[in-house]
Amino acid sequence: MLIKFLKTVLILIILSLLIAVGAFFYTKSYLQESIKTPRIIYIPKGSTKAAMKSLQKSGLDINDLDYYLVKLIGYPQAGWIDLGEERMSRGEFFARITRSKAAVIDIVLIPGETKEIFLDQIAKQLDLNATKLINLYGKYTDIEDGVILAETYQVPKGISEDKLIKYLIEESLKSHESISKKELKKYNQKEWFSKYVTIASIIQKEAANKEEMPLISAVIYNRLKKKMKLQMDGTLNYGKYSHIKVTPRRIKEDNSSYNTYKIDALPPNPVCAVSIDAIKAALHPADVNYLYFVKGQGNTHKFTTTYKDHLKEIRK
Repeated sequence: MLIKFLKTVLILIILSLLIAVGAFFYTKSYLQESIKTPRIIYIPKGSTKAAMKSLQKSGLDINDLDYYLVKLIGYPQAGWIDLGEERMSRGEFFARITRSKAAVIDIVLIPGETKEIFLDQIAKQLDLNATKLINLYGKYTDIEDGVILAETYQVPKGISEDKLIKYLIEESLKSHESISKKELKKYNQKEWFSKYVTIASIIQKEAANKEEMPLISAVIYNRLKKKMKLQMDGTLNYGKYSHIKVTPRRIKEDNSSYNTYKIDALPPNPVCAVSIDAIKAALHPADVNYLYFVKGQGNTHKFTTTYKDHLKEIRK
């Protein structure tokens, strides 16, 4: 019996060794496989599994086995990764995503700026093609403006037009959805942009400071409720007209759906990039009956309920 038992144990040991040796050579061969990848990739913050899923969604040849192999090496870096080249062994790829980082620079989207001006500015800053950026924006979203949130973004040197626009829009849309679900307990993208972000963009153009935002918001809602035209200059500072002074002639000649001196509704799209503060003001207007405002001293506004009082403030 003892001899039979020892034979069984020996066979099991030999089989285990054979399996281990086979697994070693298979893994070694697998890690030496060539893999094609963009030179610069983006990995969002999160767990190793989330990082690997993100790489898989971006088109890389990644599977469940790779998750365990990466875990043996370390943890994937979050952010932009400069791999240095576009073809390497699978093992080298895993090593680089756990150790490498890309040199990044800041690009700033100022609240109230339009996408045309912003994309032209970053094209110069990053030595990219402005026309390509505009065209690619239309590829990733059909919302005319206001999708990219007014924030500071870190992007790697050498990023392509396509990767830049895709990154800015995808990250911003995630934030929009998160804010909507937090504030409204739901997310309807069409309603979110056509109503709340559009109102936020008008607030952004009109308000002198953060404190005025809920008051401007109240005026917008109050006028819409009474079916009054908004008659706000900021809506005419859309697109390429972002910094063009609004004159009586401009008001008369502009027949677009952004001219709130002529239309009795909101513009069809946001007119500019918005801050979180402007979005919150659009969601939570002040509880006041104001229908008018005019610029007073120190660039702040005087708010009134009646047209008679509004005229008095204008005369002042």
